[in-house]
Amino acid sequence: MSLLDIRNVSKIYGELKALDNVSIRVDQGEWVAIMGPSGSGKSTMMNIIGCMDKPTKGQVFLDGIDIAKESSRRLTDIRRDKIGLIFQQFHMVNYLTAVENVMVSQYYHSMPDEAEALEALERVGVRERARHLPSQLSGGEQQRVCVARALINHPELILADEPTGNLDETNENIVLDLFRQLHREGTTLIVVTHDPEVAEAAQRTIVLEHGRLVREVVNEHFVE
Repeated sequence: MSLLDIRNVSKIYGELKALDNVSIRVDQGEWVAIMGPSGSGKSTMMNIIGCMDKPTKGQVFLDGIDIAKESSRRLTDIRRDKIGLIFQQFHMVNYLTAVENVMVSQYYHSMPDEAEALEALERVGVRERARHLPSQLSGGEQQRVCVARALINHPELILADEPTGNLDETNENIVLDLFRQLHREGTTLIVVTHDPEVAEAAQRTIVLEHGRLVREVVNEHFVE
């Protein structure tokens, strides 16, 4: 069953077509990478999937809801309830500890629960850093806190934008191993990346160029 069904989507800014009649389906529990050079439309696609923007044309069904028709306020609710976001730049609150950063996500969803937030940090291997500020964490540790923050509200979809872009090879592998674990547990993952190695870790890679879907590749080296 498809969790995400993008049908003939275009995004137009004046004379620029950031996306041009793109159709993509992502099944429940699938791990998909979206690749493309700068200007290919992958960031625009992420913003639409993440309910941060709406297409000019087409339909985008997320868990059966056509988010292209929803109001901005409703999109905020859908993003909060159904999507866990992971960013390249981390976007942690500098004056809050790691566990407090995870609890902020709980606050906007339901009620903060420190015990549950600590369990999320333990799941990604950084519980011992729970009382540290972001400035006291390495890049890899910060990204793992961000994964915990994305998971804390049990979203339908994890959407990651260049999640290893600021990491060295060791920490990149740690994050990819976390993604493999999440996939085995049935989490749906969409990873936007420019890194072929990160894309090859996914089940399937979708390649965009100049706003168009130019090919889809089933990754032969995918490891369950």
